[in-house]
Amino acid sequence: MSYITKPIVRHPSLQKNAVGLTRRDYEGSITTLCAGCGHDSITAAMIQAFWELSIEPHKVAKLSGIGCSSKTPAYFLRQAHGFNGVHGRMPTLATGANAANGEITYIGVSGDGDSLSIGLGHLAHAIRRNVNLLYMLENNGVYGLTKGQFSASADRGSLSKKGEANTMQAIDGCLLALTLGCTFVARSFSGDKAQLVPLIKAGLAHRGFAFIDVISPCVTFNDHEGSTKSYAYTREHNVEIVHADFVPPASEITAEYAAGDVRRVTLHDGGTIHLRKLAPDYDPTDRDRAYAYIREHQVKAEVLTGLLYVTPDSADVHDQNDIVPTPLTRIPYEQLCPGNAELQKLQNRFR
Repeated sequence: MSYITKPIVRHPSLQKNAVGLTRRDYEGSITTLCAGCGHDSITAAMIQAFWELSIEPHKVAKLSGIGCSSKTPAYFLRQAHGFNGVHGRMPTLATGANAANGEITYIGVSGDGDSLSIGLGHLAHAIRRNVNLLYMLENNGVYGLTKGQFSASADRGSLSKKGEANTMQAIDGCLLALTLGCTFVARSFSGDKAQLVPLIKAGLAHRGFAFIDVISPCVTFNDHEGSTKSYAYTREHNVEIVHADFVPPASEITAEYAAGDVRRVTLHDGGTIHLRKLAPDYDPTDRDRAYAYIREHQVKAEVLTGLLYVTPDSADVHDQNDIVPTPLTRIPYEQLCPGNAELQKLQNRFR
């Protein structure tokens, strides 16, 4: 079961936003992700951002693919439109939906496997087309649903729970987005809500493709090949009467640090990452400098967080293709399909 209905309980003194809704109105079902999962912290940040912006839930479309991250849309904005697509195809679904109705606010939630492996080609073209979409990449460096194999974003030299080292170079989502011409690029940490909420709000307000790469620690133990205690081995050699997985609970990881500072964060498995928050004088409108800046700090094993790049004069896919302002979903059939006579006139123009 991917969701559990959350009881709707509202205290009369709950604060309301500009459209008369409380924060509870932006919640979804009860999460079934592992206790302490960073994805749930991202969900809380998205709920807060939508509520503060007073965006009406029924005017939002949530899309996802496959993976732990793709369960996230069930946990926020229960009254919004939603579509869970096949593995890696969410950016294409969002492109089609946005082309038909550009008046809806679109948010796509994906993981590093869903986005940077099977869905890499689809993500690349959604960025190139500058689809008006907030793309949340919940990045944990592993395939959580399939027990912790290295994903495309795992750093070279990083170790699995078994102790094996990753020998392949990582795909950096932000560098990829910058290379493809993305008009809004940011990175954050799931435990830094003070930074993440404003970035989400900025991404929702941006006209064009807004890419936010969020480092989101996975608390689940790896299930490595060759272990006689692995789920795969046990299920193959035993008669299973009931399927039950158990993941020990863990505490949420949080971090508070000032702009320009570096913070060392210890993860659930004892590993550490170094987060550097962008300095106040950083210029996010210089694409080349943004790319070089990320690379400079990668050498120092630091993860930059904050708004890395934004194009002030972004033209989204509707502007580029001069699409009519009225959503295609509201144009009468007679105008969309004017008949054979009009088609013949168009064909005669090209003879």
